[in-house]
Amino acid sequence: MPEAARAWRIVLEKIESDLLDGALGPGDRLPPERELAATLGVGRSSVREALRVLEVMGLIRTGTGSGPTAGAIIIATPRGGLSALLRLQVAAQGFPIDDVMRTRLVLESAVAGALASDPQRDTASARTIVDAMDAEGLSPAEFLALDAQLHLALAEASGNAVIAAMMSGLRSAIESYVLAGAEQIPDWDATVTRLRSEHRAIVAAVDAGDAIAARTLIHDHITGYYAEAGLSRA
Repeated sequence: MPEAARAWRIVLEKIESDLLDGALGPGDRLPPERELAATLGVGRSSVREALRVLEVMGLIRTGTGSGPTAGAIIIATPRGGLSALLRLQVAAQGFPIDDVMRTRLVLESAVAGALASDPQRDTASARTIVDAMDAEGLSPAEFLALDAQLHLALAEASGNAVIAAMMSGLRSAIESYVLAGAEQIPDWDATVTRLRSEHRAIVAAVDAGDAIAARTLIHDHITGYYAEAGLSRA
């Protein structure tokens, strides 16, 4: 029998292979633990460990007992797993802040351009958040939490599930980094006034269908804050 330390990986590799080959797909039920263990020559504890990993990754849903909801079922919701992985990497400081910024520039410029070019775009959620950011008396933490929500709302409105998942995972990085940077800004009130104006300009460009302006505005918005807060070495 394979070493326990790596046996659960054999289960993952088998399921991955079946997904790639089309032998498994969303809605399909995995074989019972005992059957997987016997087929792959691993212990049932290794199968359970692999299933726990897959559930955390958002690739399966498990249910106990019997009936149509029992067992492990493939589900097509990878966003939760990808977001969780990115959040954990950010929490462990696995990503340099400059890399986070550059990734945001790539993703959010693409989002702004795609949204502006889409005649069916829906920016209602983004506009609601922009309005909420006009409230008086918001603390830096409250304002920047809304800021992160706005950028996520734009990503979700783009309809690109991969970008939305990545932005969701990076959200905690966005909030923590920009909040740390806020402490270095000498005139926070002036910065808030500028950020509010920039947010409205970005959403207005998207609503006007001006993809070039939307991409430029969001690029300058992100790089401007990072530079002002002393967060970027670029």
